[in-house]
Amino acid sequence: MNNYSRGTWTRDLERHWIALTLLAWLGVTIWYVWSDWNMVRWLSLGDTDDNMRLMQVRAWLGGQGWYDLRQYRLNPPVGANIHWSRIVDLPIAGMILFFRLFTSNAWAERLACGIAPLLPLSITMLGVSATVRRLIHPLAWPLALIFLLGTAATMLMFLPERIDHHGWQLAMLSLTVAGLCDGRGARGGIMVGLASAVSLSIGLEMLPYAAMAGAILALRWVWDRAEAPRLSAYALSLGGGGALGFAAFASNANYEMRCDALTPVWLSVMVAAGALLFVLAWINPAARAVRFGLAAVAGVVIAAGFAHFFPQCLGRPEGVSPELQKNWLDNVREAKPIYKHPFRLAFPIAALPIVGLLGVVVGTWRARRGAALIGWTAVALFVAFATAMLLWQIRAGPAAQLLAVPGATLLGWIILPWFANHRLMAVRIGGTVVGFLLVSGLFAGLIIKYLPVDRPNAYTKRVNRASGNCVRYTVLKALDRYPAQTIFTFVDLSPRLITVTHHDAIAGPYHRNGDAILDVQHAFQGSADQAHGIIRRHGATMLLLCPNMSESTNYRARAPGGFYDQLAHGKVPAWLTPLPLPAESPLRLFKVD
Repeated sequence: MNNYSRGTWTRDLERHWIALTLLAWLGVTIWYVWSDWNMVRWLSLGDTDDNMRLMQVRAWLGGQGWYDLRQYRLNPPVGANIHWSRIVDLPIAGMILFFRLFTSNAWAERLACGIAPLLPLSITMLGVSATVRRLIHPLAWPLALIFLLGTAATMLMFLPERIDHHGWQLAMLSLTVAGLCDGRGARGGIMVGLASAVSLSIGLEMLPYAAMAGAILALRWVWDRAEAPRLSAYALSLGGGGALGFAAFASNANYEMRCDALTPVWLSVMVAAGALLFVLAWINPAARAVRFGLAAVAGVVIAAGFAHFFPQCLGRPEGVSPELQKNWLDNVREAKPIYKHPFRLAFPIAALPIVGLLGVVVGTWRARRGAALIGWTAVALFVAFATAMLLWQIRAGPAAQLLAVPGATLLGWIILPWFANHRLMAVRIGGTVVGFLLVSGLFAGLIIKYLPVDRPNAYTKRVNRASGNCVRYTVLKALDRYPAQTIFTFVDLSPRLITVTHHDAIAGPYHRNGDAILDVQHAFQGSADQAHGIIRRHGATMLLLCPNMSESTNYRARAPGGFYDQLAHGKVPAWLTPLPLPAESPLRLFKVD
């Protein structure tokens, strides 16, 4: 390639980075839909929340009110209170309506669920590209995208059929970090404020990150009063965006003083924080000590006001009973710290965040005498916070890996050219490969392949097989040979059941419906007579079991001799009549008399 061609190529990469990033996204989308086509074909919504998201979209398209997010296919006729918003429903519903123009509704749903999760990936790729262009080099964005596509935990949230809201929140997180390092103060503040408002309007999972972003912007202002336009733009966009998000998307149920969604509780916090920060930016005293004092007072006012007006939110936001917390929430694996998980799971998740943290430290040090110091410092604080979040819950892994990409890209930008230009061919080839594996975090996945493996025992294999087979589309679809009715079954099986079949169920794993969840637990763990009363009270006329499914193991372990344990040992009470299913079905179905 001659110098002229090389110069043209680099200019195109720099000038047309947005179009080229979107072109790369299109290629990734086509690849994932093609490679995961069987998942699309069989509507393999593997997570309970993905199934419930589709049910919410179906209900809305079927005429249910915009602000009514109660799921009436669970616990009929009352329904189940779902604390989500309609934001994520919009692209799924739009794609279903579009594909209906060319195919059946069933295939329209399949195609929408296959493609919709990849839509927020385009925003994420743009956010990551913008960040590394601002911090590292205008041509660094292709390397960052390669590293992003190698993040297993992050990319899992964008794969076909992963239609729940996590991908959209990660997209907003990528815009947040891009806004933190934006050289244009007002634009950067607006980006952080709006991204935080959208994320919190979707759900509160990213609340700690939104709070940290606001704290970082306040610290930037404390350090340099010229940051006042950035802080005021952030304050207005956060408060205004939160108010608009609440008005447009808050469900009827979210007008109550709850702590688990954007309700009047968190709306008050967002508006109050925005107002206070705007006042601070407007006053903008010259002395740094005074700015620090005012920021500290504002933080204390917000915290004290929250504790005074919303004391019910000082504990767990779900607000469930102690019994349900002990039997359910405390046992959710993804809510446990990373160090409580097996090394083979934890190491690949933590590798890239550690590399990325090292990278942002190097970047901050390199920029210590330059204009980019504040931007690097802001991103470094954010990455350090995201990495530390792994010590709280392993579900922070996707965010930690995403935020590690800029730091890893910097290390790659430094190391890889050194290897590639080395005079020795062995170093050019071997060093480049090893360097890439190290800075991308992919070395962790290679290392664990050579570690001793604890082979699952026969019991674990049975549980894994049952948990996978019982939610298969063809297995559950066979239940439609019976007239539509309410089926009493496991909590974790119910969302998939109502998605695939025309039957209703009782409870899904959604904390606002704690009474229904406890009813299912009490039925399976209590006596047969108690179970009969609970099932009849809910109007269920069939009982569906998946022997050896992971949830069933809890009932047997907690209540030996209980109703489910008796059924597992073949002791069927007289009020249950076995119903036929296909010979290969892993399910057991009973008529309730």
